[in-house]
Amino acid sequence: KSPLHVLLHSFHPHTLFLLPFFHKRDSNFTISPKNAKANHKLPQPKMDENGDGAEEYLFKIVLIGDSAVGKSNLLSRFARNEFDSNSKATIGVEFQTQTVEIDGKEVKAQIWDTAGQERFRAVTSAYYRGAFGALVVYDISRRGTFDSIKRWLDELTTQNDSTVARMLVGNKCDLESLREVSTEEGKAFAEEEGLFFMETSALDSTNVQKAFEIVIREIYNNISRKVLNSDSYKAELSVNRVSLVNGAGSKKNLLNFSCCS
Repeated sequence: KSPLHVLLHSFHPHTLFLLPFFHKRDSNFTISPKNAKANHKLPQPKMDENGDGAEEYLFKIVLIGDSAVGKSNLLSRFARNEFDSNSKATIGVEFQTQTVEIDGKEVKAQIWDTAGQERFRAVTSAYYRGAFGALVVYDISRRGTFDSIKRWLDELTTQNDSTVARMLVGNKCDLESLREVSTEEGKAFAEEEGLFFMETSALDSTNVQKAFEIVIREIYNNISRKVLNSDSYKAELSVNRVSLVNGAGSKKNLLNFSCCS
C-alpha cells in the first residue's frame, strides 16, 4: 500500500484545508506549507485478503525541536541507516513509515519530521494532533535548543493529552568537546517532566535505534493495556485501527543512554 494510507483522520474534517500536496521523494514524502488544498478524501482502513479488517498497529510519532538539531538525520538513520552531512532544513513536514516487530506483531510507526523554524510553527504544530509518541530533540552543543524544549512540550500538549509517549533526545553527542548541555542536566529535566531520556548521535548511529524503539514499544504497551481493560476500546480498535485512542497515562520511566552507554 502507498504511504498515503496515513493518519489524516486524526484531523477534524473541517481542518483539512491545512493539508497540502504530498511530494514523493523515494520512500520519503514531503509536505510543503504552501499550496494547501481543500476536500481531501480520507483514506479507508486497510483490509486483509478476505475483506475483513486485519488487526494492525499504525502509530503516529512526531519529531519536534529547534531547527538544525538533527531531526531529519535521526529519522534517515533510523529508517534507512543513512546520514546526510549536507542535510537542508525541513520545509513544512516530512514523514516516513518504518516497521518493527514487537512481541511477534508487526508494528508500523509513521514518523513525522517537522520543521523547527519559527515561520512554519503555525502549520507544523497542527500535525502533532493524533500523535501517540514524540521525540523532542535538542543539540547538546547548543544551549539555546535545550532551553526551547519546554516550549515544544507545551505545544505538543496543546494538541494532545499527557499520555503521549515522550522521549527527550540530546542529539549530536559525538560533539563532546563542544558540549553545552550536560548529560546530568538532560536527565534531570526529563525526570522532572516525566520523559524518557537518551543521548544520540545520528552521525555515528549511537542510540538512534534504541530511542525510536523505546517510544514505539511504550506506545504499543499503552495500547495493549487499554485493549485488555476496555471492551469499548476493542470495538473502536476493530473499526478503525489507525486512529487509535491514547492509552491511560502513567509516569514514564527515566532511561539514561548517554554516548558512552
